[in-house]
Amino acid sequence: MNWNQDTKIVIVGLGLIGGSYARALKKKGHHVCAIDKDQASLDYALNAGIIDAGSVDTSLLPEADVIILALYPTLVVDWVRAHRGEFRKGVIITDVTGIKSAIVDQVQSLLPDDAEFIAAHPMAGREVSGVQNSDDRVFINANYIVVPTEKNSAEAIAWCRELGRELGFARISELSPKEHDRMIAYVSQLTHCIAVALMTCEDNENVRDYTGDSFRDLTRIANINEDMWTELFFMNREALLERLDGFIEEIQTIREMIRTEDAEGLKEKMRLSTKRRAMFDRD
Repeated sequence: MNWNQDTKIVIVGLGLIGGSYARALKKKGHHVCAIDKDQASLDYALNAGIIDAGSVDTSLLPEADVIILALYPTLVVDWVRAHRGEFRKGVIITDVTGIKSAIVDQVQSLLPDDAEFIAAHPMAGREVSGVQNSDDRVFINANYIVVPTEKNSAEAIAWCRELGRELGFARISELSPKEHDRMIAYVSQLTHCIAVALMTCEDNENVRDYTGDSFRDLTRIANINEDMWTELFFMNREALLERLDGFIEEIQTIREMIRTEDAEGLKEKMRLSTKRRAMFDRD
């Protein structure tokens, strides 16, 4: 499928990420519609020029060339099952969810032969929710992961990579669903666990009066959507527990180095940390 200005895009779920997708695609001149259960969100997006049309029902689906599912992960499979009969022939469907193994095979098995689901994960966001807080600038210098399976066509994979470019992402990668979930357990879910633990292991009400940038940077993501992240943690439980175990083991090693005053061991950990962190500054 080729991108052009006549492509009709329907975003299902007009929250922070769905709204940010809509903003980015609308700026590129695409025809963008949205489906959301909240009429107020649709009204806001319409008045702000973020979307061309919106509906609380699925009447827009038969016209969609592209469907972007910006739903909680536990809702994706059931939504596709309920509405697959309304899809246009040749429709291409993608998503924004942070977990893949639990949904990709199920969604692909539900679709008719004339529809294709190609999964993707925008590695971007903010510590707020709702279309009112959407901002397509979060995609600048961010990463976008395409998550194909053997059921996906080369054309769909290429289309999904182009979607990432249309949205403004700086780097586009491909991972299998299993590879994706294992990596996301490390770079996203584990980091959120650490941030939550940092904020809950000390109950001093005045701690903000004593903190510096390092603490604020480490705990920025502790301002968390508890419903969505609980779903993500549970749906990726095996990979996340493996990453938590590895982190706990590393913390125990550092603790022992401090306890025994193993200066050289601790410095070597710090040198390795500095070396690996420098990879982020190469661009």
